[in-house]
Amino acid sequence: MRAYRNAARVVADLPESVESMLASGRDLAELPGIGRDLAGKIAEIARTGRLGLLDEVAARTPPGLTELAALPGLGPKRARALHDELGITTLEGLAEAARAGAVRGLRGFGRLTEERILEALGALGRRAPAEQRIPLAAAERAAAPLVEHLRAARGLTALAVAGSFRRRRETVRDLDLVAACREGSDVIDRLVAFPGVEEVLARGTTRSTVRLASGLQVDLRVVPEESLGAALHYFTGSKAHNIATRRLAIERGLKLNEYGVFRDGRYVAGRTEEEVYRAVGLPYIPPELRESRGEIEAAQAGDLPLLVEEGDIVGDLHAHTTASDGASSLREMAEAARARGYEYLAVTDHARRRDAAQGRTGWLARQMEEIDRLNAELDGIVLLKSAEVDILADGSLALPDALLERLDLAVCAIHSSLALPRERQTARVLRAMESPYLSILAHPTGRKIGRRKPSELDMERVLEAARERGCVVELNAQPARLDLDDVHCRMAKEMGVRVAISTDAHRAAELGLMRFGVDQARRGWLERDDVVNTLPLEELMALLRRPAPSGRPAR
Repeated sequence: MRAYRNAARVVADLPESVESMLASGRDLAELPGIGRDLAGKIAEIARTGRLGLLDEVAARTPPGLTELAALPGLGPKRARALHDELGITTLEGLAEAARAGAVRGLRGFGRLTEERILEALGALGRRAPAEQRIPLAAAERAAAPLVEHLRAARGLTALAVAGSFRRRRETVRDLDLVAACREGSDVIDRLVAFPGVEEVLARGTTRSTVRLASGLQVDLRVVPEESLGAALHYFTGSKAHNIATRRLAIERGLKLNEYGVFRDGRYVAGRTEEEVYRAVGLPYIPPELRESRGEIEAAQAGDLPLLVEEGDIVGDLHAHTTASDGASSLREMAEAARARGYEYLAVTDHARRRDAAQGRTGWLARQMEEIDRLNAELDGIVLLKSAEVDILADGSLALPDALLERLDLAVCAIHSSLALPRERQTARVLRAMESPYLSILAHPTGRKIGRRKPSELDMERVLEAARERGCVVELNAQPARLDLDDVHCRMAKEMGVRVAISTDAHRAAELGLMRFGVDQARRGWLERDDVVNTLPLEELMALLRRPAPSGRPAR
């Protein structure tokens, strides 16, 4: 199973699609960690959209078992137990059994598990099909080959993906493409001829809608070159932001739509978004801010934030190696960070309670020695001695102070007991933050988008404590996490809490996920000074030195 997960990471990080690699004759077995057998399976999926082996397994799997296993809080073993012990094959049957109290009697379940099952089933029932969304990274993978295909269109002068994709929302429902074209362009013909199109839903001269084999809907709007900026503004949204800008236009005697800004029917602006905003009396507002959360008022007052950019990041403070569950060696991670122009990289392999309890922390001491050797050898990059330390259920840290004291910084996170009640979960995190060795609180809510809801955590209290105690809070750039969310990023900024944008990379290529974290930070109004890993190393280390509790020397 780990091989499949690692392969998924490799494929997700590819700079080109598997289909294009196969078309050019590339051997997938050349990819890191992918052998002949797995390469053949990936090629089969790319060419046919199916995997024969999976079909065989599905054929001998009891009906409904996969659906049961996918329910949050169950998993394959519990789904099998429900099937074997109670004969449950559907979500409806599971709901009946749980409501009747039959589930709690099974070994390994209990009353709380039964209640969580009912809660998960209720949430599933409330989710409308029209609101189903996919992660931003998955939307990027779907958009890239399509955009590449369309760029070869005759008469195309500009092409952009607009909508929530351009606003860099963490999930996307569909793709809105805007194309500026000269007369006679064949861009719509190319869209409907794209190999990934499963169904053409609408086709016209200026608009076409298709559904891809993945289920993702794509809307293409074709506009003249003089309307590109207006169309980008209109189709980027959000709806509430557009309503506000149209109201400003009306106040000035103007009409604003997807074709431009008009006065008495005469075109006055619209070739660029800057023109559109200038016409309604505003400076340009970055797409990430266009959510009607005060950006119009800030623009009018001249107080728009100068948003952090990926080029401002000079280091990554959360990365794993083969010493725990990573797929790249310490040297490979160091060299990849240096290649990105980083000044430093914190090595944060997992340090768990069971390792400390069983005396299995010798690897960390050995890793620190290896880091010293590499730092003496490598130019242009400094490796920081760190660990991702478990916060235990009682709020203590999984490593003893004597070992924590030897680290340059400690990245601490909750990985278990994620379903604790709000008050207990919050108290647990607050106690952990009392430790002078907790430098960064990692992925605070523990959420995984679409798979695991956030822990019940009073983020306002957590951020208040972070400010008082000098802790940094992480924005985890993994596309499945993006934790902090944009709302909590802005809350941190307003409360004066510094944020670390870190990738939680498990292989060298994942250092490139930093862009997703920066996107989220921008949605949260974060500026360069709000982000600690924009600082030079010396300033960063001075910032991370925590004040010690009374009567205890600082580290």
